[in-house]
Formats: sequence, structure tokens, C-alpha cells
Amino acid sequence: MTHKPSAGESTELEWFKSSYSDSSNSNECVEIATTPGAVHVRDSKDLPGPRLGFTPATWEAFVTYACGS
Repeated sequence: MTHKPSAGESTELEWFKSSYSDSSNSNECVEIATTPGAVHVRDSKDLPGPRLGFTPATWEAFVTYACGS
């Protein structure tokens, strides 16, 4: 699912990389930014490029699955 800001929604997101990112090549990672209603994901090599948006519950389910917990 892609996300485009709606009218009145702030486009200023605070992006960060996972602590699990490979520090030897900091440009090869995904970055996330959270808002109360969504978790936004982008490719750190293509900052202005497409972004994905997930509900917090969907993101939590993904992270739980990805971490094998």
C-alpha cells in the first residue's frame, strides 16, 4: 500500500534506520517514520521515491513475524 499525504497532514516525518542496519554500508537499508495512524517505510537509497504505509497493527504483525517471535 502506498501512502500520499492528505490535506492537512504533515509531510515532515522523522525517519530512522533500524539498529540492525549494516553500519558498514549505511545507504542499504529501509527507514521508517511513525505517526499516530501509520508506519511509513522508504528505501534509504531513494529518499524521494515511493513510500509504503501500514497501520500500526499490520506493522507490529510484520515485525513479530520477521523476528520469529
